[in-house]
Amino acid sequence: MSDSGGSESGSPWTNPGGAPGGADTFTSTSSQSWFSRIGSALVGLLIGLVLIPGSGFLLFWNEGRAVQTARSLTEGAGLVRDVPADRPDGANEGRLVHVSGPVRVGQVPLDAELDARPPDGTLRLVRNVEMFQWLEENRSETRTRLGGGTETVTTSTYRRGWHDGRVDSSRFRQPDGHQNPALRYQPRSFNAQGVTLGGFRLSDQQIGGLPADQTLSLPSGDSTRYIGGDPNNPRVGDLRITWRYAQPSDVSVIAAQAGDAFGPYATNAGDRLMLIRAGTVPAPAMFQQAQDDNALLTWILRLVGVVLMFVGWALLFNPLKVLADVIPPLGAVVGFGTGALAAVLTALVAPVVIAIAWLFYRPLVGIAILAAGLALAYGFTRLRRRRPQQEKLA
Repeated sequence: MSDSGGSESGSPWTNPGGAPGGADTFTSTSSQSWFSRIGSALVGLLIGLVLIPGSGFLLFWNEGRAVQTARSLTEGAGLVRDVPADRPDGANEGRLVHVSGPVRVGQVPLDAELDARPPDGTLRLVRNVEMFQWLEENRSETRTRLGGGTETVTTSTYRRGWHDGRVDSSRFRQPDGHQNPALRYQPRSFNAQGVTLGGFRLSDQQIGGLPADQTLSLPSGDSTRYIGGDPNNPRVGDLRITWRYAQPSDVSVIAAQAGDAFGPYATNAGDRLMLIRAGTVPAPAMFQQAQDDNALLTWILRLVGVVLMFVGWALLFNPLKVLADVIPPLGAVVGFGTGALAAVLTALVAPVVIAIAWLFYRPLVGIAILAAGLALAYGFTRLRRRRPQQEKLA
């Protein structure tokens, strides 16, 4: 693949057709002119103009989602009632109930295609498939030349190894000689049929919420089924298949009672609650775990939003660096400055967006977050001003 306004050349790979697990390498050199880089930077600028407000929307939406979920869980914790599992009571129809007890299975899940049968009482069976195949690893080094053009040397290493599913070899930089075949067996999940919790029925969706955390042992005593030639000398296309299963003797559910089954409970805060856990878990513990999961998801999405915002600012300022790259040392200085500016703006804008969201949803916490963001941005600014003074003194 070559860039517009550029060129690419390559050298043949080494160690072609080596021993299984051996590596092939392919080195290619591509160049891009300064004018082509300017065009790419302007395209990146447009992407940055989309990323900045988009990441701001993600941050704002995430705070609203977190507050709504937390309120729904708090509301549910105050409404839920413990009911016996043996027989549904019509007086609880539509109400949020907590039911715990032993489960019974009408028909255990089977992987009939590969003749894998888990123990009695299994609720879920999950098939995992690994294939011995070609894997690609790329390492690139880019140098800026006088005049603003760039030269990129990319070394692609191809080795054979085990990997979950199938890697799309058509996307390799050097697909010739490194084709991966289609999977003969796909990863799949199987659910038991006729599962009951006392007098209540469990749906496929509810069963699917249970973790399959036990490894299935085959009749041979192994936990892996090998499909191919010699396991000690695998070839591309050979498969390793394992199974994991869920076999809890007891299950706990928090949901709306719907006849002799369970459905999502619509809270006034706006969420639809339905929680399921393996084992006999009290309702307060289930709600606390859900609150912890909500907090973790909130921080993950915050991090994603902050990173996207930083990338957006960096793309917005990247044309300045490309313009300065006519003289490579000057471009490096400008690039450092624009990167620092992108970090400062992200440190300022992201907390402001989060604070505005919290001001909208929870005013007191929002004021505290806003103050912290301003203090962080002020610290970055002071650090940037102090560095040139220290260099002058040195």
